[in-house]
Amino acid sequence: MLEVSNVNKHYATPRGSLAVLSDISMSLAPGEAAAITGPSGSGKSSLLYILGGLEAPSSGSVKLGGREIYQLGTSEIADFRNAEIGFVFQDHCLLPQCSVLENVLVPTLVAPADNFTSRARSLIEQVGLQDRLEHRPSELSGGEKQRVAIARALIRQPRLLLCDEPTGNLDPSTADSVASLLLDLHRAQKNILIVVTHSTRLASQFQIRLELSRGRLSPNSGTVSNY
Repeated sequence: MLEVSNVNKHYATPRGSLAVLSDISMSLAPGEAAAITGPSGSGKSSLLYILGGLEAPSSGSVKLGGREIYQLGTSEIADFRNAEIGFVFQDHCLLPQCSVLENVLVPTLVAPADNFTSRARSLIEQVGLQDRLEHRPSELSGGEKQRVAIARALIRQPRLLLCDEPTGNLDPSTADSVASLLLDLHRAQKNILIVVTHSTRLASQFQIRLELSRGRLSPNSGTVSNY
């Protein structure tokens, strides 16, 4: 379960405190997927960073699997984030010098001793890139790079998968393909999926739709039973 309670975020500026997020509360259970939309500057990325253990809130609580993330020490947060949270960004953030297989295995380099190679190969096959194992990012299309990023995010079977504009740099056809893949893998793994997006087309495919405006989170067009 992801439990977010009364989260606020503000930044100090020369003109005083700037409130970015105001009293954000939400909860999602394993198997649930939510899309968060909102205008630029509404605080979407700040919220995603807070949920992912990358940036502490000014106040409030974020719990994942019953653990309060921001009560952990710095190294504990890093270990928890690597094991329990997967990230997919608009810019795939692949290592250019590494192959597809090596990129997918990056999160496992600091994991307890285990053989992740077979899982990496299975994920790469699931995202349709089994014939690209040894290719470098420069040899892949935009959609293929994002598929690698999704496989990398899932390599440690995280409880929570966070995606920041995962289809933002893709043409409509490729974006639809990546969105379908993301949702298919989410349903198969029964993780918690949160996507931040400007795309109403992408958001419309989600079971839960929320809108962030002026730092406040509210339902957006209700929910649908299928996605």
